[in-house]
Amino acid sequence: MKEKNLFSPDGREGFFIFGNGRMCESCYIIGRGVGQVMFRNNAVSGALMLIGIACNAWQQALLALLGCFVATAAAFFSGYSKQDIEDGLYGFNGTLTGIAAGVFLEPGWGMLGMAVCGAALSSWVVRLLGRQKWLPGFTAPFILVVWLILAVCRLWFPSLLLTSEPAVAAEPSFFRAFSLHLGQVMFQGDTVLSGLFFLAAIVIQSRVQVLYAVWGALLPLAMAWMPAVSYGDFNAGLFGYNAVLCAMALGDRSWRGAAWATLAVAVSVALQVWGLREGVVTLTAPFVVSVWTVMGLRRVYSSFRN
Repeated sequence: MKEKNLFSPDGREGFFIFGNGRMCESCYIIGRGVGQVMFRNNAVSGALMLIGIACNAWQQALLALLGCFVATAAAFFSGYSKQDIEDGLYGFNGTLTGIAAGVFLEPGWGMLGMAVCGAALSSWVVRLLGRQKWLPGFTAPFILVVWLILAVCRLWFPSLLLTSEPAVAAEPSFFRAFSLHLGQVMFQGDTVLSGLFFLAAIVIQSRVQVLYAVWGALLPLAMAWMPAVSYGDFNAGLFGYNAVLCAMALGDRSWRGAAWATLAVAVSVALQVWGLREGVVTLTAPFVVSVWTVMGLRRVYSSFRN
């Protein structure tokens, strides 16, 4: 039975209803670019995610829009695939880069400049990684660009960097951690509303994917019973956002797909724990490395079976 989609695949029905001109289509593309952060090729999903970000910080919602717009425009003026641009595949890394600039850098023109340059660069990295057919790029362009921005700032513009204190908590809060496992996919770690809006953005298009998102958010809750775990990091959702992406990237309707997704979740949590202990700005690197690893194992497994 085909899964019911409450909106059309590209989110055109029931949202931007004021015409079919270029402005309208641009809104669809930006919406899909934001939605693709969580694998949603749907403008309505992207709009719900933006609302979720705005529930935490409206400034970050604007930075998400800015990053998505700049990355998409860079791809357009570079002559990249029209279909990929329309599907938002050049926008989601720019979306994350824009938000990251607001998270790691002091507000001001310097931060905006880094956001714009980083978002544009992310499109070119997407194109570069797309030239190889072995592994999907996922959020690797965003990771590489933000690591580059942070390195440049540490070397030449240290005054741009924000300082942050580690989160401290006396006991675990499971519902908060669950919600923030979803919200932290886009750096939203101050309100449970962000994660709930992100969940709504997934469920309007795919019941299967929302189950995997919930599965990915639930499994890392077991970290609360691990020794020497920081409850501050736990409650902030830092152990589970990569797990959510892993589960959604690999999960399908088969039990085998669920097993591979669960393995990737476990690997991502282990990598995130290591990164937090070593003081590494992991971003979504545990997600990318875990899914790439499991995809490689799956290919080896398939070759032995055949």
